[in-house]
Amino acid sequence: MAKKVPHRLYLTEDQMPKQWYNLRADMKIKPDPLLNPATFKPVNIEELYPVFCKALAAQEMDNTTRYIDIPEEIQDFYKMYRPSPLIRAYNLEKALKTPAKIYYKYEGNNTSGSHKLNSAIAQAYYAKEQGLTGLTTETGAGQWGTALAEACAFYNLDLTVYMVKVSYEQKPFRKTVMETFDAKVIPSPSNTTKVGKAILENDPNTGGSLGCAISEAIEKAVSTPGYRYVLGSVLNQVVLHQSIIGLESKIAMELLDEYPDVVIGCAGGGSNLGGLIAPFMQDKLTGKATPRIVAVEPASCPSFTRGKYAYDFCDTGRVTPLAKMYTLGASFMPSANHAGGLRYHGMSPILSRLYHDGFMEAVAVEQTKVFEAAVLFAKQETILPAPESAHAIRAAIDEAILCRETGEAKTILFGLTGTGYFDMTAYNSYLTNTMKDYVPTDEDLQKGFDQLPRVDING
Repeated sequence: MAKKVPHRLYLTEDQMPKQWYNLRADMKIKPDPLLNPATFKPVNIEELYPVFCKALAAQEMDNTTRYIDIPEEIQDFYKMYRPSPLIRAYNLEKALKTPAKIYYKYEGNNTSGSHKLNSAIAQAYYAKEQGLTGLTTETGAGQWGTALAEACAFYNLDLTVYMVKVSYEQKPFRKTVMETFDAKVIPSPSNTTKVGKAILENDPNTGGSLGCAISEAIEKAVSTPGYRYVLGSVLNQVVLHQSIIGLESKIAMELLDEYPDVVIGCAGGGSNLGGLIAPFMQDKLTGKATPRIVAVEPASCPSFTRGKYAYDFCDTGRVTPLAKMYTLGASFMPSANHAGGLRYHGMSPILSRLYHDGFMEAVAVEQTKVFEAAVLFAKQETILPAPESAHAIRAAIDEAILCRETGEAKTILFGLTGTGYFDMTAYNSYLTNTMKDYVPTDEDLQKGFDQLPRVDING
């Protein structure tokens, strides 16, 4: 009789990865370079210094170094909440009557309730190392802002967080948690910046977007001595730091003599998805294995499934470098749905390149179906998932049901990146049948596409 796999597997501290994995090193076709917003020419590293601290700028531009050492100080910080568990969803499997084996990597074991602290502590560390005094950032659902507040408090750095206004109003206690760690939290768009004032003048009732909040955070950073801007997703450096998720997952699965047939992650800007899939994508790129890799996004903000692969600004104010990515347009204002962390108009350039070249798939799901999956998962596995993570749960359940119908006993791995304890308004909306699905029309999306910058260095 085969030995039963434990419900939860934790690596030992000695088994934890001591290097981040840079997925770009194994990509034959690299992501296209960032472009200077003034000249539309590829940026050089010095042009990033006013925005990012130097070490992070170097990581952002590095396409060739396969493994980058995790500073010992960051390793020690990680040990407070890592390694995170790899969990076998036995009860969910039983409820679905599926022959599939379902595993999930749970990243909710810290105050931010998400994976975001993996990169937040790294970015704060490098800022402190450079002698900076403060950071600015944006946050959608609040996980990133909370994580960065934790990290900045640890290093005694000032922090200003521009929180997307609709999330600020939906999740007031997120603000309280950030303020507990001494962060200053401002609903975006705001009257505290030039770009915020301009956005409000154009639309006084806007609920904001991550693009708006990014513009405000960058304006604040470049106008404040000793400050730099940091971002919680999308950027190459963030995907690098989040590779700790996938590296731990792969080590754990090897200890169980398992390998996933399907790897599933929710997709907003790409940080958790890129981190989870990194070592499995490496196997795919190098021909060692052929896992299916699936990105799951909201039908209300469908960057992969309905976006354009083009150069675009990463912010609504159009002050950031341009990135080649799947985008709905920097001016796209997403519906005020309950998956705040997935309401970004674009997608990681790394993931965009991989998707464009056929190495991964993408699906878009409506939020009522997402919450249906979230409630089922919570009842079976006792963890209340964040709406963002529940997108991955939805796709994993659908995959497991397909296995039941076909009789295939696939191994499924998905990322559970956060808890839903600050999302009770959303759960209440679902449970009282007042939740609505919104799917933008082609005409809605075309408005954003019409404003894409007319530039492509590849012709």
